[in-house]
Amino acid sequence: MTFARFASAVARRVDWFLVGMAAAVGLAWLFPEPGADGGWMHPELLTKLGVSLVFFLHGLALPFAALRAGTLRWPLHATVQACTFLLFPLLGIGLLAAVGGHMPEGLRLGFFYLCALPSTVSSSVALTAAARGNVAAAVFNATLSSLLGVVVTPLWISGYLETEGGGLPLGGVILDLVLWLILPLIAGQLVRPWFGGWAARHKPAINRVDRGTVLLLVYTSFCDSMMRGVWTEQGWGEILGTLAGAGVLLAIALTATSATCRLLRFDEADRIAAVFCGSKKTMASGVPMASLIFGLNPDLGLILLPIMIYHPLQLVVCGVLAGRWSRREPPPPPEIPGAKVTTASTRDPQGV
Repeated sequence: MTFARFASAVARRVDWFLVGMAAAVGLAWLFPEPGADGGWMHPELLTKLGVSLVFFLHGLALPFAALRAGTLRWPLHATVQACTFLLFPLLGIGLLAAVGGHMPEGLRLGFFYLCALPSTVSSSVALTAAARGNVAAAVFNATLSSLLGVVVTPLWISGYLETEGGGLPLGGVILDLVLWLILPLIAGQLVRPWFGGWAARHKPAINRVDRGTVLLLVYTSFCDSMMRGVWTEQGWGEILGTLAGAGVLLAIALTATSATCRLLRFDEADRIAAVFCGSKKTMASGVPMASLIFGLNPDLGLILLPIMIYHPLQLVVCGVLAGRWSRREPPPPPEIPGAKVTTASTRDPQGV
């Protein structure tokens, strides 16, 4: 294999979004002043405009027909949402109780924030499709999770901060999330009749704008913590501990979701959708929501560390699962009384 072909093969396997996240953090370390509080990029305004753009694009690209097609499987939906907004926060409480005071406060808040986040949209649907699962149900659950997260996530964070002796202006936070997340999402849906076709034709470009906006928010989120020296006080121990904690959370979520689906006797397609939607956490929405919920908190970079580690970890693990499940034998066709069975030896070789 020539070097050019080798480089091309490597490039196809590299998720440049993950590379971009590392680059954004690196730029924040080298040049924190522009994106920090008071910098010329004005992060307090840029963040909200970026959030609005991301959710407007989500609304523009979201096919409402596919969303409506998956609305009737309520046992599946209840399982996914319970895992996302009940199991995960309870796991977070247990994890934080186990580590006690051996974790910095910003990182503790970051772990609980990770557990309170909604599921992903695009990657959950893409992985479900790759594994030949119930795509319509995945679209519905991922979208429902994003909408519920606008209220449920700040409610969980508010409860956590109150137990830690702090507080969260819940009404103002939810109003901000509705104004900068839900309204742009609705606006995107409203203009779909005119621009839906254009969005479908330019989906790669829209995805680049979406991801580029998230990377910009990652950069500004880390700039202020760099300026305040938050990261100079942390070592590899915190990073490796975060990786271990994220791995434990993902393993328990995958196991619990799959076991629940078998207990409820879901078919294979529904189980795949439930596992992928119920075990994943959004970074595309998590970073903008953190910017709105926590404002210019100097620990914001540390708060985002768990989701930035969990995000690539879930993609790698779930990508392996999707590849394995996609190779399973397809289910047999339903039997029709009185119908003649057509075998491979009697089938017309031309398929007519």
